[in-house]
Amino acid sequence: MKKEEMLSNPSVTIAALKKYDFSFQKKFGQNFLIDEHVINKIISAAEICKDDTVLEIGPGMGNLTQHLAENAGKVYAVEIDRKLIPILSDTLSAYDNVEIIEGDILKTDVSGFAGNGNLKIVANLPYYITTPIIMNLLENHIPAKSITVMVQKEVAERMAAKPGGKDYGALSLAVQYYSEPYLAANVPPNCFIPRPAVGSAVIRMKIYDTPPVEVSDEKEMFRIIKASFGERRKTLQNGIKNFPELDYSKEEVSAALNEMGLDENIRGEKLGLQEFARLTDILRKNRDVV
Repeated sequence: MKKEEMLSNPSVTIAALKKYDFSFQKKFGQNFLIDEHVINKIISAAEICKDDTVLEIGPGMGNLTQHLAENAGKVYAVEIDRKLIPILSDTLSAYDNVEIIEGDILKTDVSGFAGNGNLKIVANLPYYITTPIIMNLLENHIPAKSITVMVQKEVAERMAAKPGGKDYGALSLAVQYYSEPYLAANVPPNCFIPRPAVGSAVIRMKIYDTPPVEVSDEKEMFRIIKASFGERRKTLQNGIKNFPELDYSKEEVSAALNEMGLDENIRGEKLGLQEFARLTDILRKNRDVV
């Protein structure tokens, strides 16, 4: 397809919206990408090549999908808005390597798209459901090489944040346990139609074959992490003590922190992934001893 005919050209998208009499639905958080430069940055960050199978979440009208189809071997495009399915069938008709699937990505078996083992996930994600989608993919150990997504800028910054900063929290630790995040680009609102109220960013997460830390109980560690950031002004031991999904006493947490050589009044944002893994192991070990 000629570049001037593609949906990354704003005039082509506007004409398509009129042609199909399409109305944006707030419940799906639809903001279509109309900047070819940004689309090329996504393709570059995801390192898409003809050997790759790409799973695109929320293709919309196909603005990014057309470029993915030009660069990848196979593209699966999962769209929840049934009104967009016939539109996608038209805008992607030139590509025989694209399969359009109507469905909710949170209810879709992603492993079915793994293909030759070179699966990469790419998406311009709706802001309202970014974290549930990312966490669903990561926690289910999806068989993908990477996830490259457009998200709200502040969410991308939280994903890549390091200990001690205001953006650092449970999302940072989860993303960095399962993957290596890289902020590839900041994207202003005028790159979308309609324009979102906030800035966006492209973040790539290269999935680890093996997590960077070892822990005796992954789920327990994330319960402890969640408890530690539930109320940021509380000390870590108070957060864990008051968390309903855990039953460690303040004294148990204090003893574990002392064993680690940490101040018993330390807050969660001061601990890195390695410290949370060790804290989990010590708490479980001491509980087993008792």
